[in-house]
Parts: sequence; structure tokens; C-alpha cells
Amino acid sequence: MKIESHADQLKQGYPMAKLFDETRHYQPNDFEIIALLGTRAKQAQMRHYGRGPAFYRLGRKIIYHGSDLNVGAEANKVETASGTA
Repeated sequence: MKIESHADQLKQGYPMAKLFDETRHYQPNDFEIIALLGTRAKQAQMRHYGRGPAFYRLGRKIIYHGSDLNVGAEANKVETASGTA
């Protein structure tokens, strides 16, 4: 049985694994967000300079939607010469 690379799977139409639950709303202090995006201060800097993922501002509260986080992760994906990151 041949194990296919991620690039081969994408070429054949296999869905990409998602980092975040597409239906969940995340807050800046959630463990997953801090682990991948950094501290709340770092996230605030990313939002200020327009470098972070899309977000919703509800008053003073910041909300990230899982699908927006997945889009941001995909946009920052780095492909290597061998086709695997």
C-alpha cells in the first residue's frame, strides 16, 4: 500500500485536514489560540497591523470563527521543494 503525500492528496481532491473546528467560535484567551497565534498582546498587535486572521469585534470582545482561522492558516502555509511542509 502506497502512502501518498499531502500534495498528492490535494491534487486528487482529498480534503485538507483542518486545524480548527469550522463551527466553533474562539476567543483570544482560548488555549488553542494562544498556542498557535501567541499571547493576547501579540494577537492585538497582529490585528492592529492587519496581519492576523479575520475576526469579529463585538464591543470590546474579539471573536475568531473557526473557518476564518482555517483560511488564515491555509494562506500562511509554506510549501517546500519536496511538496511537504
